[in-house]
Amino acid sequence: MEQTRLLIAIVLSFLVFFLWNVFFMEEKPVQEKGERTAQSDKLVSETPYVPKSEKITPPIPQKMPSEPARTVQTEGDATTIRINTPFYSTLISEGGAVIKEMILNDYRVSIDENADRLNMINDEINHGSLRIGFGDDLLKSGNEGIFKADVGSEEVEVTDQPRKIVFSWQSEHGIVVEKVFTFYPETYLIGLDVRIRNGSEKVLKEFISLSLTKHAPINKMMYGFEGPSALVGGKLLQVELDDIEEKNLYTGQIGWVAVQDRYFISSIVPSEAVDTSLRIYLNKDRLLENQYIQPLNVIGPGEEKTFGYQLFFGPKSLELLKSFQLELDSAIDFGWFDFIAKPCVWIMNFVYRFIPNYGVAIILMTLFIKLLLWPLGNKSYKSMAEMKKIQPLVTELREKHKNDKKKMNEEMMKLYRVYKVNPLGGCLPMVLQIPVFFALYRMLYETIELRHAPFFGWITDLSAPDRLFNFPFSIPFMEPPYGIPVLTIVMGASMILQQKMSPPPGDPTQAKMMMLMPVVFTVIFINFSSGLVLYWFISNIVSIGQQYYVGKKA
Repeated sequence: MEQTRLLIAIVLSFLVFFLWNVFFMEEKPVQEKGERTAQSDKLVSETPYVPKSEKITPPIPQKMPSEPARTVQTEGDATTIRINTPFYSTLISEGGAVIKEMILNDYRVSIDENADRLNMINDEINHGSLRIGFGDDLLKSGNEGIFKADVGSEEVEVTDQPRKIVFSWQSEHGIVVEKVFTFYPETYLIGLDVRIRNGSEKVLKEFISLSLTKHAPINKMMYGFEGPSALVGGKLLQVELDDIEEKNLYTGQIGWVAVQDRYFISSIVPSEAVDTSLRIYLNKDRLLENQYIQPLNVIGPGEEKTFGYQLFFGPKSLELLKSFQLELDSAIDFGWFDFIAKPCVWIMNFVYRFIPNYGVAIILMTLFIKLLLWPLGNKSYKSMAEMKKIQPLVTELREKHKNDKKKMNEEMMKLYRVYKVNPLGGCLPMVLQIPVFFALYRMLYETIELRHAPFFGWITDLSAPDRLFNFPFSIPFMEPPYGIPVLTIVMGASMILQQKMSPPPGDPTQAKMMMLMPVVFTVIFINFSSGLVLYWFISNIVSIGQQYYVGKKA
């Protein structure tokens, strides 16, 4: 069929130009380091998690908060308390009882082993994260109040058992607000109870809010998600930064709210499922705030009410988040082909348990995927081999009827029927690899396990492009660091070899396009993560072997 090879070229062209736009328009991420593998953390909480279906939902508050102040507040005699656990070190200020630092012990800001540990709360966020807010006039002074801690030391070690720390603020009307943090030595999770005791003579109402704050990225990722997210009505909500100005208020049954980036997530999980709302702010300084707003309902004089939450500041590990049973694992979404990507994460981590090298895990995962597609590949390569056999006859027909396209197509269809050849059969392997490629591109780009994971030799970070040596000058089409992309060049060579084994297109224009494909792919792949290049290279090698085997038998 005249258009067989053209179809392949169109499919590959679409893939090439799509990935070109994806790559060259996305932000270059900051390199960070991760050392701990996913662990099965268990949820330990004084206030147990309540499934979404077990709670009657109260009304949404009528009065909504205005945009929070972004200026540094005066904290008077407020001190800071540092809490150290095996997983993190956090700094909480008595000014608002906000989190000023969240340093993860097992992750660093770069691959250098001497690099600083990762701080999830940027130093430029002066007012901290997890700020509390109230809508009731009697409580508003507590928004920026001093919450005195009930500890006698400015540093607390949590190593063998849970530890509670109470931060208390009292209004001039006798209202007491407490933020009770519970830290655990065996998990990233932090328990938080907000207690309100109404010592005044008036009824308290309106709302209470908790907010997560982070500096938003300047450049938008074209593939992947960074920004505010939530679980609303059992469905994942991801709000693009460009859409916040158009809509920043969302209501429904909220399971959790979060702010996430490529590898890490900060989240608030209410212990009670209620219909409520969240509001998102993004100011001119790119300071992003995701605010969880919950109705107070009514707290009468002499009454007390407690609002329970779980907090998580840590890695976006699918296995880890799933172990909490808080539906936080739904925050990890690999896009259209999520159903392919997540099983691949499981396979990769399963292999890693026995062979602690994620490069080897990627290779074995690739072999498993190729094994699943093996029968279909056999049929496709058999069709390609048959096409190659009749190629001289196809060329003869093209030359004979070059001035009569209709006659040429009719004669070629007769030729295919006589030799029982399916001209489209050879397209199937490439077409089927496209969704797998998209799924693995997203998965290998965002999976925390590959962050700074070494393979061998010069490939010390599977989440970054491979570079041999470090040149002091720039190279066209290459993003820094500049060096020799050895694995990418070898992958391009494998594509050329595979193309030479395929039946050549009769049309000269198509032939030139197909010859250009390996070059274009190599140029694009020089900036992809070495983990993705490794997958594509191994896939090519297996395909070459399979194609050679089928061709010999045909």
